[in-house]
Amino acid sequence: MTPHSAHRPHGRFAAAAPGPDGMRALPASFFARPTATVAREVLGKVLVSRVGDAVCAGRIVEAEAYLDAHDPGSHAATRGVTPRNRVMYGPPGRLYVYFTYGNHHMLNLVTEREGTAGAVLVRAVEPLEGLEAMIARRGRGGVEVTNGPGKVAQALGIDLRHNGMPLGEPIAVCDGRPVPDEAVGTSGRIGLAGGHELPLRYYVRGNGYVSKGRTGPRPPKRPHAG
Repeated sequence: MTPHSAHRPHGRFAAAAPGPDGMRALPASFFARPTATVAREVLGKVLVSRVGDAVCAGRIVEAEAYLDAHDPGSHAATRGVTPRNRVMYGPPGRLYVYFTYGNHHMLNLVTEREGTAGAVLVRAVEPLEGLEAMIARRGRGGVEVTNGPGKVAQALGIDLRHNGMPLGEPIAVCDGRPVPDEAVGTSGRIGLAGGHELPLRYYVRGNGYVSKGRTGPRPPKRPHAG
């Protein structure tokens, strides 16, 4: 880790076991809380990946909360537990990874107490370590490396193999500099047909790695030309 990215945990969520490269990984108790709270407080935390031979890390700068069956934008808005959303019901502190749009993996952090659905989608990170490996996986540099949820998963080498894994190894969330309230923006969520208006997206104001997606309803598909 670069010196400015290594931070010791503090408060009641100090981890019991070390994370990658001497950093202290956050314990499951950090995630076993209301999903919106975790989505706000995960800003500034450091997402670390040790997939393959690369050690990559990035500061989380954008996240969205997805709630239980009453949230129309959530995968839990179904008639009970399904093979796809099962991981969202816990235990907390695990990875929920799914494949969407035919070519993107999405990285989520499972929240709430076991039995209650909830997950936080990591939408963007600011690279701190392993940038060369991230660029090689993404095939491009600059903010395009990690300024969107599919880009984050690809840059960190995360895919369906990691779905359901407990955070720790090879993927961890470690403590980082807290982001003050005045530096945090909120909005509706991005890319949803329903539930887009709920103010459950949290981001670090002015950070260049925050995604450029528009909030609001997902645009309708264009009909194929006949």
